[in-house]
Amino acid sequence: MKNIDNSTLVYPLFSSDFFSAYLITMRPYLLFVSGMTGLTGMALSGNNSLIQLILIFIASFLSYGFGQALTDCFQVDTDSISSPYRPLTQGKINKAQVLSISITGLLLCVTIFTFYNFYNLLLGTISGLGLVTYTTFKRKWWSGPFYNSWIVAVLFLISFGAASGAKTLIFSFSFILTISTVFFGYANFVLSGYFKDISADAVTGYNTLPVKFGRRVSAIVSDVFAILAAVSSGIIILSKAGYTVPLAAILFYSAGLVLSLISQIKLHKVKTDEEAHPAISLTVHAYILLLSSVAIMNRPSWGILLTVYYLLFNIVMKLRPSKCQV
Repeated sequence: MKNIDNSTLVYPLFSSDFFSAYLITMRPYLLFVSGMTGLTGMALSGNNSLIQLILIFIASFLSYGFGQALTDCFQVDTDSISSPYRPLTQGKINKAQVLSISITGLLLCVTIFTFYNFYNLLLGTISGLGLVTYTTFKRKWWSGPFYNSWIVAVLFLISFGAASGAKTLIFSFSFILTISTVFFGYANFVLSGYFKDISADAVTGYNTLPVKFGRRVSAIVSDVFAILAAVSSGIIILSKAGYTVPLAAILFYSAGLVLSLISQIKLHKVKTDEEAHPAISLTVHAYILLLSSVAIMNRPSWGILLTVYYLLFNIVMKLRPSKCQV
């Protein structure tokens, strides 16, 4: 390894040590978030081409990790305090390495999306610019969750466009409700995630909502996000009440609703940064479960697949390197 100072060593690019460290930086347990977002877009497309769907899913699944690693390069200041376990903050890998791999990975994902729908080149470029500029907007209390959420909502549109081949989007009532579930469900995850970083963000100039207005106000705003996500997905299921609603969709939605409620109760009880991770974790569970119910409403045959997917998510969550981080 190459010496950069007396105390820190950088793993060589393309070494096994580097890729192990980069994998931690990607947050494997959160790849299931973008994967589920992509699956939901594909579920609405009506496409049954197995190879095409698999490739779109892989690109969706990995996009979160590449994007997360990219944004980490611009947040080393606050992450060094709140997330000292991460290889980037420890100096085991550096910004140049992470940026090169992350940008390459994102370009490959966009290439797959664009191969199936040329319009995704524009959407992918917009998303990439959003990732690069996210840190600037995270510093503003009024924009962080929304700014991060629109990027994930665009991923939903990209996966739908890639699977359907549609050149224009027909915004049906169900389609808009699905985007709403994605947008507000993810915004709630982002906002609740700020609860574990309040002290670090305050010191490093990130004027997030919890830093600006405190935990109580932020928890109430989080409640609103959670309600909007639950209502949006719930209406999709209720709108089919006159037809046969898949049992799996009802079970996934019910589980998502219960865990969302528990996460909000826990969030209101958080008094310190170290106490936040159980509530944050449950918002991720709720997001995946609610979107699973929406996907199954459009693809009833995916019930078993999404059950396995959720079980795998739970296993990977258990294996995360720091239990206090989500």
